[in-house]
Amino acid sequence: MCGIIGYIGSKEASNILIQGLERLEYRGYDSAGICTIHNQTLHLNKKKGRVQILKSTSLPGTIGIGHTRWSTHGKPSDQNAHPFLDAKQEFAIVHNGIIENYLELKEELRKDGVVFTSETDSEVIVHLIAKYYYLFDIHKDIKEAVLKTIKELQGAYAFCVIKNDTREIIGARNGSPLIIGVGKNENFLASDVSAVVEHTKNVIYLNDFELARISPEKVEVFNFQGEEMPLDIREIHWDIEQAQKQGYKHFMLKEIFEQPKVIEESLKQNISINEMIIQKIKENTITIVACGTASYAGLVGKYIIEKIARIPVVVETASEFRHKDPIISEKDLVIAISQSGETADTLEAIRIAKRKRARTIGIINVPDSTIAREVDQVIYTKAGPEIGVASTKAFMAQVITIYKLAFALAGKEFMGTELKEEEFFASNLQKKVEEVLQLSEFIKELAEKYYHYHNFIYIGRNVNFPLALEGALKLKEISYINAEGYAAGELKHGPIALVSEDTPTLAICPKDALYDKTFSNIQEIKARSGKVIVIATQGDEKIKNVSNDIIYIPEIYELLYPILAVIPLQLFAYYIADKKECDIDKPRNLAKSVTVE
Repeated sequence: MCGIIGYIGSKEASNILIQGLERLEYRGYDSAGICTIHNQTLHLNKKKGRVQILKSTSLPGTIGIGHTRWSTHGKPSDQNAHPFLDAKQEFAIVHNGIIENYLELKEELRKDGVVFTSETDSEVIVHLIAKYYYLFDIHKDIKEAVLKTIKELQGAYAFCVIKNDTREIIGARNGSPLIIGVGKNENFLASDVSAVVEHTKNVIYLNDFELARISPEKVEVFNFQGEEMPLDIREIHWDIEQAQKQGYKHFMLKEIFEQPKVIEESLKQNISINEMIIQKIKENTITIVACGTASYAGLVGKYIIEKIARIPVVVETASEFRHKDPIISEKDLVIAISQSGETADTLEAIRIAKRKRARTIGIINVPDSTIAREVDQVIYTKAGPEIGVASTKAFMAQVITIYKLAFALAGKEFMGTELKEEEFFASNLQKKVEEVLQLSEFIKELAEKYYHYHNFIYIGRNVNFPLALEGALKLKEISYINAEGYAAGELKHGPIALVSEDTPTLAICPKDALYDKTFSNIQEIKARSGKVIVIATQGDEKIKNVSNDIIYIPEIYELLYPILAVIPLQLFAYYIADKKECDIDKPRNLAKSVTVE
């Protein structure tokens, strides 16, 4: 991880590479670098820190590669930043992923006299390519040297390589995303379409075990056996304006306020599942696999699907699911939820499910991403580009999509709930979310009151329990404050030991069937001198007796409260992080798209 950009054409590469890296900053990183070719010489500029630092030096040349690094092997430093050069300084590479056998490869290369300049796993790639290029020097073909190299590599990777005296860039993909941007007399390689969308709307998505060779005039794709593959050029249907702040202080705040539009677009979507599949699934189980925020959307989905469709649902953390022997069969449905569609653990979970002949559905935000291409059926969420590392509008889109999927799975029966699909559409969701967003200044004032605390507890019950987990995660991600989410009924089984006047609790307690139960939990906290912020239903006067502060949200059918209640959680985390002057869109140590295990 994290970002790759390559350019070849007639324009100065340096500015294009740096601009491309800036478009990839949202993915999270700790160092950056570029390398260009001019007069058969490699020109290198790489630094620990932000892409902005690279702007002080302009490199000559019309060919180049760039990278933003999220450290896996070796601390953030100038030496460990990409690109890496070989000993003769003729080859340069950038790499995303992890080379699992790099220590063995490193030892073999050292025996050949190679001196390494970094602590990374990535550097072995450039030395292997140089080795094979000169070892088989009859043709001196970079593509052939790369094909020899990838046979040695174990793990996940996407990498690009250039040579000082050639007019081509070679890219290879296995387990980490890489796309080709197809331009006019210029072409691009990148880990994400956002890096190239201002230059071209035409892209090719490389599959695993594919290699690309681009020049200014030509694009070629090969499999790892060296056989040429047909080109599948697709058009991107969003522009760079959608990925800009448009006057908001941070992308995260902009994306929180975009959620009414996300709801509108999501509700327009028609979701249908084959009736034969539905009947077979009802005999067995649905398994949802996801990571992070997407897994909490999946946990909301468990309550929704079980209530509406009466099908049992298991939610698995994808990183755990992939490393056990899951008990699933052809009668099961496995649903993968991923904003990027490239999440490494979730992708591998889907591949395991397919090997076991289970049916697979992807709930994905990025068109033509790897998971979207590999599942039996993809349902695209309508969130648009999400730039902030901490997911907000993508979570909303995932949850809305799961409601609609639940109705599709229920078919005509609606066995488990009095909520009918037409009532779901008539719930004025968009308008009520807009009402909650109008509380932003009030929530900002609450954040200023509570930002100095070092620990928080979040609680909720039933369909609102996953929101407690998500709210705590948001606070952790962007403000670096320790926060833990719990099912409210679990407080007395241990977590209540954490309650004190120095540890506020945020309780999700709308007027639903479990209101009295959650109210009692809040009383238990107050009895132990705990401060409580409550998300409550408008008109609830009783809750004032046990609350320090209240965020009122509109009344709605109780199964739909997560759609409204998540907004205050997002805003509360945002305004606390802003008060603490944290780097909200690029929080430390995090990456937007997690493409390594």
